[in-house]
Amino acid sequence: MSASTPLRTTLIGVVLAMTALIPLQGTALAAQSGTTGTVTTDSSVSGIEDATALALARSLADPAWNRQVRTATLAADSVDLGALTGDATSAAGRRLAPEVVRANQGVAAAKGLTDEAGSLLRLGLADASIKVRLASDTAPLVAAAPSDDASTFTAYDSRGTAHELSVNAVPERPVYLVDIDGPKAVAEGLKVVDEALRAKGLNAPAPAAGVSTLAATTGIDTTRINSVRISDVKEPAIKGDAEIFTLVTGFGKDGKPRVDTVEMPYLNKAATTYYPNQVLVNWSNYKYNMADAVMMEDDGDTNYQSLAKAIVAVLLTITDQGAYIPLADAVLNAIPTSWWTDDPDYVDSWYTLAKTTSGTRNGAAGNGWMNVSPYHVSEL
Repeated sequence: MSASTPLRTTLIGVVLAMTALIPLQGTALAAQSGTTGTVTTDSSVSGIEDATALALARSLADPAWNRQVRTATLAADSVDLGALTGDATSAAGRRLAPEVVRANQGVAAAKGLTDEAGSLLRLGLADASIKVRLASDTAPLVAAAPSDDASTFTAYDSRGTAHELSVNAVPERPVYLVDIDGPKAVAEGLKVVDEALRAKGLNAPAPAAGVSTLAATTGIDTTRINSVRISDVKEPAIKGDAEIFTLVTGFGKDGKPRVDTVEMPYLNKAATTYYPNQVLVNWSNYKYNMADAVMMEDDGDTNYQSLAKAIVAVLLTITDQGAYIPLADAVLNAIPTSWWTDDPDYVDSWYTLAKTTSGTRNGAAGNGWMNVSPYHVSEL
């Protein structure tokens, strides 16, 4: 990059660089011995999911509990595992309930969420087509949702025996997946990010306009997403829906770098066009007529406190000088290529969005496009 590259390139670069530098979580270590089904794990989300899957699989040796779980999962795409075990009518389910409570607490801690996150673990089927086999009383397996980069995953039977399955094939036996409530985790996680940014003045509300100003009488200008499509949502098909969010970056009214978080709960399938009519940029928050957007996908082990700290640490080093400062180059060159596929996943980015930007804009990574247009929001 030359010294004349706009400073906005620095902003988006450092966000990408620092999200990639978030430490990877530990590998899953499920308890393979014992018969009590106790959930013992490492501290990562994947480890907690794996150990919970093993404990649940063993508990299904109880016929009454097995029937209750089967009935619940046949009635819905996924169920709250905490609520399911909390309402258990059999001894096996009741024994599992406190372990699931602790597992939920561990997940919240691993993802850097507050106690207000509540129950995050859910249970569903690996593929909707295997509901018929589950209804026919075929003995199920239980697995943790596979990681984004896995080609196989481990499922357990009621004896605790491990079975290796492919993520690219529909299992012959019904398989329950223990997974995270993605939309809830993203919503709670972005609250953590917003709070951390706000504490450092990196997404403070714009100063209120005076009652006599034009802005106060005419409303605000925004950029709206009319439609959006992503080729790869960075999520294995067997894991189900992706959890997408976007970080919008620019300079705030106070001249400080600014990040606004945007939830996109609808954008969960690859190669599907969505028509959200969602506001992406609120221009009243920005000093210059330029902003960038970085789209991410919540990997199961995404820690939002770490994400927030990484963004804050870099953005606080940037000042409004009106010229590019090559802070990101050394960081970007030092990142191992493999880290770009982990925690959280980079989906695509859009540079130089202006207040007047209109039409279809392809992402810089070639993984998606957005059709945007100016949208004026009038005051009531």
